Amino acid sequence: MKLSVFCGVSVDGFLARPNGALDFLDAGGQEPHGFDEFFSSTDVIVIGRKTFEVVLGFGTWPYGTKPVVVLSSQLLDFSSIQFSSIQDGVVEQMAGEPAEIVSRLDARGFQHAYIDGGITIQSFLAAGLIDRLIITRVPILIGTGVPLFGALPHDISLRHITTRSYQGGLVQTEYEINAEGTQSGGHG
Repeated sequence: MKLSVFCGVSVDGFLARPNGALDFLDAGGQEPHGFDEFFSSTDVIVIGRKTFEVVLGFGTWPYGTKPVVVLSSQLLDFSSIQFSSIQDGVVEQMAGEPAEIVSRLDARGFQHAYIDGGITIQSFLAAGLIDRLIITRVPILIGTGVPLFGALPHDISLRHITTRSYQGGLVQTEYEINAEGTQSGGHG
């Protein structure tokens, strides 16, 4: 099973404001930058509870009928009015260590997971489970917020694939995790 991250960050490395707001991501304009193509290559989304709550606030469900796994040890209240935006979406909750989550998804036949949310990305990276990172830097500094990267138990070696720049100022860099240069190796 392949696990990929596709995210937008401020130039100073933040995924969201301290309150979870993503308003600054519009600073690079709305030009296409490969997300639709990336999203169509995935068959399951794995997000943290906080990211899920932010997505519920969008008003419209951005994931269509693609399965979404929300990582949380606290029971989600699916009777909440916020869940009405999901409509035909498929949402389930899981708890456990990243390797356990991947094993359960792999056993169900999923091929390519989109990993999203600050803590979720950080924990899957620390566990050596991410295969690919696509990071789009938005031309803005916000000073504080939810960082993309956090503490790691060891260095993670990356192999640069490509960097693209867009007219609105977005700069997107794609990396593969270099398992040979990573101290804990990847997954199967």
